[in-house]
Amino acid sequence: MQQVSDKLIELRNKMDIHGIDACIIPSEDPHLSEYPSQHWKIREWISDFTGSAGTVVVTAEEAGLWVDSRYHLQAEKELDQSCINLFKSGEKDIPSYEEWLISTLTPGSKIGIDGRCFSISKLRSLTRKFRTAGIKIDPAITISEEIWDARPPIPEDTVFMHDEKYVGSSRSKKIHAVRKSMKRNNVSHYITVSLDEIAWLLNLRGKDVPYNPLFHAFLIIDYDQIKLFINPHKLTAQIAQKLIVDEVKVYTYEDFYLHLADISEDAIIYIDPERINSAVYSTIPQRTTKKEGISIIADLKSQKNRIEVENFKSTLIKDGVAMIKFLMWIEDNFKSENITEYSAVKKLKQIRAQNSEFKGESFATISAYAENGALAHYKAEKSNSAVLKEGSLFLIDSGGQYPGGTTDITRTIPLGEIPEEAKVDYTLVLKGHISLASASFPNGTRGCHLDILARKSMWEYGINYGHGTGHGIGYFLNVHEGPQSIRPEDNGIQFKPGMITSNEPGIYRAGKYGIRIENLILCKETEETDFGQFLEFETLTICPIETSIIKKELMTTTEILWLNSYHTKVNELLSPHLSNEEKIWLEKKTKQL
Repeated sequence: MQQVSDKLIELRNKMDIHGIDACIIPSEDPHLSEYPSQHWKIREWISDFTGSAGTVVVTAEEAGLWVDSRYHLQAEKELDQSCINLFKSGEKDIPSYEEWLISTLTPGSKIGIDGRCFSISKLRSLTRKFRTAGIKIDPAITISEEIWDARPPIPEDTVFMHDEKYVGSSRSKKIHAVRKSMKRNNVSHYITVSLDEIAWLLNLRGKDVPYNPLFHAFLIIDYDQIKLFINPHKLTAQIAQKLIVDEVKVYTYEDFYLHLADISEDAIIYIDPERINSAVYSTIPQRTTKKEGISIIADLKSQKNRIEVENFKSTLIKDGVAMIKFLMWIEDNFKSENITEYSAVKKLKQIRAQNSEFKGESFATISAYAENGALAHYKAEKSNSAVLKEGSLFLIDSGGQYPGGTTDITRTIPLGEIPEEAKVDYTLVLKGHISLASASFPNGTRGCHLDILARKSMWEYGINYGHGTGHGIGYFLNVHEGPQSIRPEDNGIQFKPGMITSNEPGIYRAGKYGIRIENLILCKETEETDFGQFLEFETLTICPIETSIIKKELMTTTEILWLNSYHTKVNELLSPHLSNEEKIWLEKKTKQL
């Protein structure tokens, strides 16, 4: 196995040949995926760091890995710091990799990047920052992957159809909706490299990417045809025939950039600078008009239709049944069995898999006991995961992929008696969760306006959390999808009926515990008044919220009524699918406060 030091020597030799003073290697692939396939895990290959997010920077003399707080501990274990320095982003006096490069390089230096793995917006941002220091960026450098001799190929798995009983809208209707939006925007072409957008539009799914049912492809849409760039052998004869009917013409995956270069200079092309890689932009003829805005498909697929919502609700009952079995197993056995964070992950997956519709996990399960729960994206490893025992909290954040929806749920449960401080914190998290879940707000409201609802109770105690409160979720697609989100930063996206988003406030005390309560919520219309149309959330996730550690005196009457009503619904919907023993357990867990 090639050592990191040897890889860096080869890379630096190539950098010298190309006249490059530094190389930036991100986690993304040409589709800007959250979870790239092994073929595109270049940053992981060159550094041995396996976390899903991070950036490696290599100069002639030094190398560094930048990771946020989710991965500090993991990076410490996996990184050979004799070769690559660890920069813990977010800690005091730790520079960003841009700041570090500016202080390390001299004016006239050149930085090499693979523009396929940087969004248009990101490249523009980097260019502005480095220009002030007299440093140039060459976005056509692929030397980091050129030295990867035993590189895994792009997966060859066959694409499959997303059954019509689940989709709620045919391929032709979706294509018509995209073209209708193109006309409103006065553009002739629409380009997408996002795998979830392509899968959604074509009502197809795949197995190329971990946790997400996607396949590698590119797409160019105009008013006469759709060009799908995919390795043709991934399509069955039946799927290929159906695509022909909808005027989808198939080209090889590798020919995408050649077709971009051939687009007419008279065309008007619509692109989302956040979701299109910069190589696409630079390949399109320079004189061709480019119009930028929010991804058309991302906007369309964020609003689930009636059939999708109905299937989502049915799926969340199935997932809720699995969670009941798991939570009951933990409670009944943690004292007598040697249950670890890692074995708990395996058990939950095993329980979900008892349902024939379960297609796999939607992300790497966060199974965290005691102080590990304070790491917002902690990943338990078999070799050193904590044993569940009395005296602290256990946080489990997990999800499943089903044809009828993608799930994401977090529950925090006490194992034995816990400190009074933890009970107060738990209650504050619950209050924030209920406040957001029960919100009523006018049409035009954005996620940044709603975020404070989840934080207000904590702020009154001088407490806050460092992550967003909610993210969009896909329909048998990505567990994290846009364009909507609920967080302090304003992304300009208004909430619309049909959007399904997570509701997940939390409190994290370093060295002690972490608390998070997460459900999925559906945005829908409520009353229309003299002041306009109002919207509200409906909680879709069906699973009891732990009540034994609530400080009831901190709860308002309205909050207690919400929780009691939610638990009545949970009991009614799950009980028919449970054994007598499980029904008794659930009745106890949903007992009215």
